[in-house]
Amino acid sequence: MRAFLPESRLHFIRYVHQAPAGATLLLWGTQKAPAGHPVIRVEDGFLRSIGLGADLVAPLSYCFDHSGLYYDASQPSDLEQILATHDFDAPLLDRARALRAQIVTLGLTKYNVGQGNWQRPARPADRTSPANAPASTASAMPPPISVILVPGQVESDASIALGSAATRSNLNLLRQVRERHPDAYIVYKPHPDVRAGLRQAGAQETKVQQFCDEVVEDVSMHQLLTQVDQVHVMTSAAGFEALLRNIPVTCYGSPFYAGWGLTTDRQPIPRRQRKLSLDALVAAALILYPRYIHPRQQRLCSPEAAVSALHAQRHGSDDYHLPIWRKAFRLLLRQVVGVR
Repeated sequence: MRAFLPESRLHFIRYVHQAPAGATLLLWGTQKAPAGHPVIRVEDGFLRSIGLGADLVAPLSYCFDHSGLYYDASQPSDLEQILATHDFDAPLLDRARALRAQIVTLGLTKYNVGQGNWQRPARPADRTSPANAPASTASAMPPPISVILVPGQVESDASIALGSAATRSNLNLLRQVRERHPDAYIVYKPHPDVRAGLRQAGAQETKVQQFCDEVVEDVSMHQLLTQVDQVHVMTSAAGFEALLRNIPVTCYGSPFYAGWGLTTDRQPIPRRQRKLSLDALVAAALILYPRYIHPRQQRLCSPEAAVSALHAQRHGSDDYHLPIWRKAFRLLLRQVVGVR
């Protein structure tokens, strides 16, 4: 944390009453803010690490927010204020465009986990042409189907409680997507924390196959996004990652990237009226809002340098492997949260 705030004197305390008078408090997430102190709320950035935070993998980006939380749609955050008011000039937009191209070309996402590959179906199985079908029959085949990705979330996360008033379960999300797209091929990807056994699965999540065609697990989000036509989310960061790749996104909650004219929004956000370009969204969320540190040098760096470092970690000598102590931690945490 000190590497992210080199301009500040940072002290770690066990109890709030130990804070000196006038000190600013850094609070993680939605912790209750005590009276009498300025508060800055801290959350992971949108390009975080090679590996999961629940596995105690250190982040290379944090967001420090003086106003609220970027996933709390009940009030403006610093990120929302940037999106609503900042003058995105041409040099900044050019930089954002290049940064987005760098991220997509390198195939990076927030956590960069998953090893397998997945290929979209050409058409529903019951419409597949027999191997010996004549050419005239093959030419009459229907066009390829629409493939929709529905990313699962940890249902106990504050991002759902604070940012998705109407849809709060993965099963309910899938049900709505199926109702609106009865002929689509719907792919459900469980949240990586749930798949790793580090967080509880959602309510009745064992029933998701009633509303989807396939459950895909050990596949990287980037690779999966290259195969789908649409992404439907509650508040998942996967929606932002889809936008980076110019994939249409439908939001059933109010994530930070909804309400700016870039997504189809099922939940209105009256406070957000400005229409933004994708480059402006990238500039705010990846350049102006977070702070980054270089994982080797442990000092502040640019988002471009952080992206290069993530790529090097994944493909070079720093490639992420879960060490023995983290594997033991996983086993312990599974017992604590009741996951088998």
